[in-house]
Amino acid sequence: MSRDIPMSERGVTWRGGSAAIIGPMRLFSSQLHTAPLSRTDTAPYSLLISSSSSSSDQLPPQNTLIPLGLAANSYSPFSSHPLNPPHTYSKLTPFAMGKYNIVVFAGDYCGPEVTAEAIKVLRVVEKKRADIEFNFQDHLLGGAAIDATGTALTDEALNAAKSADAVILGAVGGPKWGTGAVRPEQGILRLRKEMGTFGNLRPCNFAAPSLVDISPLKADVCRDVDFNIIRELTGGIYFGERREDNGDGHALDTEPYSRPEIERIVRLAGHLAQQHDPPLPVWSLDKANVLATSRLWRKVVTEIMDKEFPMVKYGHHLIDSAAMLMVKDPRKLNGIIVTSNLFGDIISDEASVIPGSLGLLPSASLSGIPDGKSKVNGIYEPIHGSAPDIAGKGIVNPVAAILSMAMMLQYSLNRPAEAKAIETAVRKVIEAGVRTGDIGGKATTQEVGDAVAAELEKIL
Repeated sequence: MSRDIPMSERGVTWRGGSAAIIGPMRLFSSQLHTAPLSRTDTAPYSLLISSSSSSSDQLPPQNTLIPLGLAANSYSPFSSHPLNPPHTYSKLTPFAMGKYNIVVFAGDYCGPEVTAEAIKVLRVVEKKRADIEFNFQDHLLGGAAIDATGTALTDEALNAAKSADAVILGAVGGPKWGTGAVRPEQGILRLRKEMGTFGNLRPCNFAAPSLVDISPLKADVCRDVDFNIIRELTGGIYFGERREDNGDGHALDTEPYSRPEIERIVRLAGHLAQQHDPPLPVWSLDKANVLATSRLWRKVVTEIMDKEFPMVKYGHHLIDSAAMLMVKDPRKLNGIIVTSNLFGDIISDEASVIPGSLGLLPSASLSGIPDGKSKVNGIYEPIHGSAPDIAGKGIVNPVAAILSMAMMLQYSLNRPAEAKAIETAVRKVIEAGVRTGDIGGKATTQEVGDAVAAELEKIL
């Protein structure tokens, strides 16, 4: 049987298996739905297929064309996403061919440095794949745009981003622009809203096994941590009605959420979960014991998951309980985490310390569900800021920016084999000891980028 733990008991409810509740709570369990995956959707697919080797480092030795009409839920025999642990499977995605228009916002301070290394890696992909050509278009965003144009994002740059196949972003902001009327962050918020990138993906895992040793958490606590935070990005309190203090000592922020906004982010989370075999669990984070928007959130999550993703296990955590769990036993959150804009902003920053450095973590902000059926534009960027204190010194870690390119290849360009190759190259370079200072090495930004590019050329 299944039931919801009363919200006053502050814990987690979920479907499938059993769960241990932290604090003065109880154990409970419920039935796991085991409905077979649908095999009704068909589409032409072309993808690399590997041999029977179980090595997670071995990429397919040659291209193999999968015949037209292959069921859309067939599986790739290699990991095609940074969250896939070795020997798991993910669904095939259609093999896109052609020229890709990529808008590049290098941004401020260290942004141009890490972006240069990311593009360096993409040039290797372009060199080694005859059916890939990148057309990079440089535009200004944030402080750089304010200095040049007086606005954080021009209409010209926005229109270019909206019509592109994907957007690369370095980093934006810094103390130079302070908290004035025109701020760098306004450009990012406008870009997200106008592009409709409602879903922000932030994976939390270890790019290389040895990085467990630099985590602030004990190795036996954080080893094998592997979850992806899906944050609703264009709704909620950041886009609600607000009123500044006008001298009366009062200010106001409101958090509106509508059913359609919640439905689409839940569908994104469910889709990402069921790309794995077995499907990953989905954990929804809210504050349903206090907030009306969270009660609507929980209701919609339950309805969508039950109706549209019956094969996916899911559960509800209160946000404060989840924040505690993330530092006490983060593996219990492995899978897909979905939450609101404000909660996602905070808890993804908490999660970012687990791998040991902000310089390791990529992100993607998507305008749709990457199911291969329609174009999904996205913004791909490292989660770290512009780092004005170390900008220009050649010591910033470019790994997060490089791994963001793997996410771009995976989600917007439908190139999972090349995405996997970048992840493999990064892992090998880190394990070989080519690291920037934030993760215990002495390499420069350019040296890390060069090493990843050289390793990628061998792999491809």
